[in-house]
Amino acid sequence: MLSSIRDVNLSKVKVLCRVDYNVPIEDGMVLDDTKIVRSLSTINYILDKGGYVILMSHLGRPKGVDKKFSLRPVATHLSKHLNREVKFSSELIGSESEALIEGLSDDTYQVILLENTRFHEGETKNSTHLAKELALLGEIFVSDAFGSSHRGHASTEGITRYIPGYTGFLMEKEFIRITDATSNPLSPSLA
Repeated sequence: MLSSIRDVNLSKVKVLCRVDYNVPIEDGMVLDDTKIVRSLSTINYILDKGGYVILMSHLGRPKGVDKKFSLRPVATHLSKHLNREVKFSSELIGSESEALIEGLSDDTYQVILLENTRFHEGETKNSTHLAKELALLGEIFVSDAFGSSHRGHASTEGITRYIPGYTGFLMEKEFIRITDATSNPLSPSLA
């Protein structure tokens, strides 16, 4: 298990955070924001400690770039929850995302959401090249996408080979639940 995000100084640190924003979207509107809300404690903690947040997630199972699977509506929705601007990068890696990340500061904006990780063919293939490129975007990596953490993808597993990694609060909470359930199972239980 990765160390906790509580174990690192986050002041002025660019934190690349893998979240699970695989949420239903219709006509550009998020229909159920439960997964977004569950990520807020980790995001707010990073911001409260003076860090900058670079979020990445998948949405659906697109076959290449498909606008109906864009995370742009999620950035708009997340801005409302955070009461601050969330910049959106229409690419996962490349000059636009790099420029937005370079612009992170206390005086401008502190949160960026990158475009759908699955728009890049290397994501589901756990591409070493993509994992290395993603690792260059931040100074540390925070895994907070419990629902996707079992996948051997570049943004969930591959990246951990190239950047210091930590768990976010949602991931920690789920680990505690699993540990409790297996260590102290409720009776009666089935095998």
